[in-house]
Amino acid sequence: MASDMKVNSLNLPIISSWVTHWRDYLELTKPKVVLLLVFTAICGMVLAVPGMVPLQEFFFGTLGIGLASGSAAAINHVIDQRSDAVMKRTQNRPLPQGSLNTRDCLIFAASIGIAAMLILVLLVNVLTAVLTFLSLIGYAVVYTVYLKRATPQNIVIGGAAGAMPPVLGWTAITGEVTPEPLLLFLIVFIWTPPHFWSLAIHRRDDYAKVDIPMLPVTHGIPFTRVQIILYTVLLLIVSIFPWLIGMSGFVYLIGALLLGAMFLYHTIKMFDSSLSKQPIKTFVFSIQYLMWLFVFMLVDHYLPLLMDITL
Repeated sequence: MASDMKVNSLNLPIISSWVTHWRDYLELTKPKVVLLLVFTAICGMVLAVPGMVPLQEFFFGTLGIGLASGSAAAINHVIDQRSDAVMKRTQNRPLPQGSLNTRDCLIFAASIGIAAMLILVLLVNVLTAVLTFLSLIGYAVVYTVYLKRATPQNIVIGGAAGAMPPVLGWTAITGEVTPEPLLLFLIVFIWTPPHFWSLAIHRRDDYAKVDIPMLPVTHGIPFTRVQIILYTVLLLIVSIFPWLIGMSGFVYLIGALLLGAMFLYHTIKMFDSSLSKQPIKTFVFSIQYLMWLFVFMLVDHYLPLLMDITL
């Protein structure tokens, strides 16, 4: 009885904190980022099968991947709280503001992370659980603790963790890794540097203030602009590969070319130094680019099925 009372006395304040500060805990998970990651995972699930996806693997796979992504984001908040307090972009986050404390954030991150692993192991498959766990460690530990402050290529190398959701979605349905999801991984992997470096140019002074060696800080903005446009050209080329291997059809191809041309247009405009808001506009468009690219994949995937039904 005494031990039960002790456990309850430890758990009740934590549960009360979660209820009272649920908006702060939600912010810890970086919901906008996680939604995009989960969306690419769902696309991986859908593209893995010719028809409808199995409901159990779809639902619990989405839930597990989402919770694991949120856990990694929460750990990132804890590790980066000192630099977050200095940077304008992040100084209003829950930890710098004192809305939450480190202990409760770590308990929250561990709780949803463990829940994610249990869901994936018991209700999806072990391969997806293992790959999801490695992705969590890759972002929360390898990138946040080491790479972010070690090299200006941090986002290039660390981008591998953020590019994993389509693969995780695919394995959740099929239980195996094949060339198709690796191609989806490659697209997101190459998309990450021009996406994040656009933001890094916009927030260059912030990163310099906290000694984070983002490319615009270490090599300058002109050099970073060139790297962004080179990666965007490479992205445009790689985005055609799903059509080249027969994974997607002409609907996707047209969408990929149009979106790639628009992305390239935004990156070219960044060379005009008088357009001070262009880097953040490019960053915002890059998010829309990735979302719509995967939407075109989904439309292209289901269009033959819809045509068969109507005929």
